[in-house]
Amino acid sequence: MKKIVAAFVLSSLAGAVFAQQAIKPETMIKYRQSGYSFMSWNMGKIKANLEGNFNKEQVIAAANVVAATANSGIGMLFAPGTEKDIGDLKTRVKPELFQPQHLDKLKEVAGNFNREANELARVAATGDVAAIKVQFGKTGGTCKGCHDEFKKD
Repeated sequence: MKKIVAAFVLSSLAGAVFAQQAIKPETMIKYRQSGYSFMSWNMGKIKANLEGNFNKEQVIAAANVVAATANSGIGMLFAPGTEKDIGDLKTRVKPELFQPQHLDKLKEVAGNFNREANELARVAATGDVAAIKVQFGKTGGTCKGCHDEFKKD
């Protein structure tokens, strides 16, 4: 029985890896743009709550989306072939992102984003508006850090 379960788990994992590898570059661009757009919308909801009537549940939900996006593996959607426009699908990523000499900087900005997004979700759960404002600024700063390095104007 253990062998059957192990074989099933291994085949499922192999199927998931194969499915991920089979994604076309244009689909990867669409997925990552959708992910970042949804995350941006949620950052906007947090900002609106911090500037207006604060709703703790909305802020928690939005912060959790930001953290989930950060931890989703979205970086895998920056694969070779996605550094250029494909047909009428435009990408705003700078081709430099894909050059090996920028790998350390990419890891740094991605790590900063993940860390601050996770902290935003943690702080949002407290409901402390002042602390959320500070952490929101830090999280937004990591977005800007990546944009400054790797996003076309």
